[in-house]
Amino acid sequence: MKKIFYALPILILIVGLSSCQNNSETKECCKEDYSSVSDEELDHLGITNRDFMSAASKRALKWPKIGNEWFVEFAVTDLKGDLAYEEGIVRRDPSAMIKEDGKYYVWYSRSTGKTDGFAGDIENEKVFPWDRCDIWYATSEDGITWNEEGPAVKRGEKGAYDDRSVFTVEIMVHEGKYYLCYQTVKSPYNVRVKNQVGLAWADSPNGPWTKSEEPILSPADNGVWEGEADNRFKVLKKGDFDSHKVHDPCIIPFKGQFYLYYKGEQMGEEITFGGRQIRHGVAIADNPRGPYVKSKYNPISNSGHEICVWPYNGGIASLITTDGPEKNTMQWSPDGINFEIMSVIPGAPHAIGLNRTADNEKEPTEILRWGLTHEYMNYNYQYIRRFTSQRKTSHTAIGEDS
Repeated sequence: MKKIFYALPILILIVGLSSCQNNSETKECCKEDYSSVSDEELDHLGITNRDFMSAASKRALKWPKIGNEWFVEFAVTDLKGDLAYEEGIVRRDPSAMIKEDGKYYVWYSRSTGKTDGFAGDIENEKVFPWDRCDIWYATSEDGITWNEEGPAVKRGEKGAYDDRSVFTVEIMVHEGKYYLCYQTVKSPYNVRVKNQVGLAWADSPNGPWTKSEEPILSPADNGVWEGEADNRFKVLKKGDFDSHKVHDPCIIPFKGQFYLYYKGEQMGEEITFGGRQIRHGVAIADNPRGPYVKSKYNPISNSGHEICVWPYNGGIASLITTDGPEKNTMQWSPDGINFEIMSVIPGAPHAIGLNRTADNEKEPTEILRWGLTHEYMNYNYQYIRRFTSQRKTSHTAIGEDS
């Protein structure tokens, strides 16, 4: 009798919901009152009967009442010079660009040779395109034709926390100093390896660069693996959103401190209705070199992949791409932590390198007018390209007045 007693309320709830959902003329008990919604708002959304609205129409009424200032469309073209595609060379994950002495500077991950994956000799082969990378840099007078200048930050000596690969770099300039933050991997590069974040600094964009002796950011240490070391999806406990890896770092000076934005990967990562479970976090320091303390409010996004953030209107804007239920959105936060969706955008380029010389206060997306991205020629080889964007406020056919 006890089991029947506990199950009865659930059964009643299910029957009640079914009776509402299955009745084509929704019952009075399931109706909601939309009398306060104006006729103009309903007309704007193409809703003609406030008494009979679908779930989609009800969701539309809850959309934020914002304009199209954050909506853009992108195009991508090839670069010239040393950053044009080169067989056998991986160039990917361009940093933001800065301009010094009349030249643009960009840093990026560079490696050679094809990718072998985890099935072979992981100690001597290459498991990912971003494996066995060093950080190189290039310069350009026009942002189109680039000269490769050589390595900026190399992998560490054997046994160091960065001895396997240094990659996915970002630049920050502050008070005459130059800072590069980047991902690091220590050998052996197996499926459960925990990526970290390193830092290097210099007095010139041309170096020489001094590397931090220890990582400035590491994954959370509260997940528990299950079984053999060749499976990253089996866990006894998943831990924090960043219990496996911290990726794609970017440091932004903000409100007198330094906000290190990063992508977190969780142990036992799952596929959800939005794709991979990828979320962003932030760690904050009083000094560019740290120590960086993760925000108690992490994660600060429900989605994303590579970090793309910029200051705007006293807060921080973020382009969220690729993974999760809020992918392909632009978001904005007044405090750098609490973000709201400002637009949904099509076809954003991967791994955007922003043009930090842009007037990012001119309008929300001004910093996206042009920059750099990477593209896969195939799984083995990627190369750096140029993107442009434009605001779009109307839709017209050829020959039609807007």
